[in-house]
Amino acid sequence: MSFKTLLIEDQRLVILRSLKEMQGYEANESIVDSCLDAYGHNVSRDQVRNHLAWLDEQGLITIRTVSDCQIARLTGRGEDVATGQATVPGVKRPRAN
Repeated sequence: MSFKTLLIEDQRLVILRSLKEMQGYEANESIVDSCLDAYGHNVSRDQVRNHLAWLDEQGLITIRTVSDCQIARLTGRGEDVATGQATVPGVKRPRAN
């Protein structure tokens, strides 16, 4: 596995875990970007949108758009992946506590 792949998979896990901690299990793309930054992932807004689109395609989140701002909401399947109860290729598996 390449370092780039590892980073991408970790970024997707950070997004899912961050949404799990949010009120209503949702956040706008700006908050998601800030969460990634807090965990050491300095990515562009375009990369955030690409991750959100990919996670949506996998059924791990849903996306709605309000005034050109994307709002991501965690699905039940996404919560299972965030907690390690399910796995999806392309998302890092969380460590056991």
